[in-house]
Amino acid sequence: MSEQAYHVPESSKLPFAMAVTMLVFIIGAANTVIDMGTDSNSYLILLLAFAMMWTTMFFWFSIVIRENHAGLNNPMLKNSYIYGMAWFIFSEVMFFFAFFFALAYVRNFAVPWLGGEGEKGLANMLWPGFEATWPVMITPDQAIQGTEFLGPDEEMSLGTTYGSKGIAGVLGWLPLWNTIFLLTSSVTVHIAHLGLKNGNRRQFHIFLGLTLVLGYLFVGFQALEYYEAYAHMGLTLGSGIYGTTFFMLTGFHGFHVCLGAIILTIMWLRGLNGHFTADDHFGFEAGSWYWHFVDVVWVCLVAFVYVM
Repeated sequence: MSEQAYHVPESSKLPFAMAVTMLVFIIGAANTVIDMGTDSNSYLILLLAFAMMWTTMFFWFSIVIRENHAGLNNPMLKNSYIYGMAWFIFSEVMFFFAFFFALAYVRNFAVPWLGGEGEKGLANMLWPGFEATWPVMITPDQAIQGTEFLGPDEEMSLGTTYGSKGIAGVLGWLPLWNTIFLLTSSVTVHIAHLGLKNGNRRQFHIFLGLTLVLGYLFVGFQALEYYEAYAHMGLTLGSGIYGTTFFMLTGFHGFHVCLGAIILTIMWLRGLNGHFTADDHFGFEAGSWYWHFVDVVWVCLVAFVYVM
């Protein structure tokens, strides 16, 4: 059996550029959400972050594509790509698991303990009179001082408005449409994959294009959802532990959808340029794995954050 040299990529500043991009993205996203409903131009920082992300990924992907076309990616290196992507998705699973666990811990343990329930209910001495209800939209000290949660348009009764039907019942059709968009996109990206494996490039281009349309629709509807939450519901980052966990989970997921949509957009453009074959298309396959991952996370979000 002939041995092949293992290609070691040249040193690059692109990982550092991506790290700076992530910093700008976090600053831009946080300030955009905080300043929502005002005349602030914080969203420009967020737009700059997206431009930086597109630029960095374009040059990074270009290098990897050139190396593959030059025949530098031998089977051993391609196999390492598979393991690398698998471990990356696993790390993302653990990332979201930590946040889901934090939400479950707060809801099922911390809040009841503060309300005097369970074996550790003595913690109620910290906030006498605090009633354990979900969602908690104000801090315990505000609750015992009689502070009420007020939305911009009207007073919100937390126990009945949110507790009985969940946040999805208040936001109405937005989470439902976003669920339809993502679940449908998971089907279309799979059909695109089948088309590529069967040599049907027309099917690949059409259904991957539909996937991108659905993905970007999701991002747009989530932006609208955030506006509704801030402008008409009073649900903000400062709305107690529920506001924090809601925006933390949905915000990180929205970022992952943006990243997945960018990756699949690049794969779509590559497909239009004649890249990929039925036997060599791991770049697209890795992007489709990632897309299925964000779809599964969204189903969990709808169940545990919006409905329950």
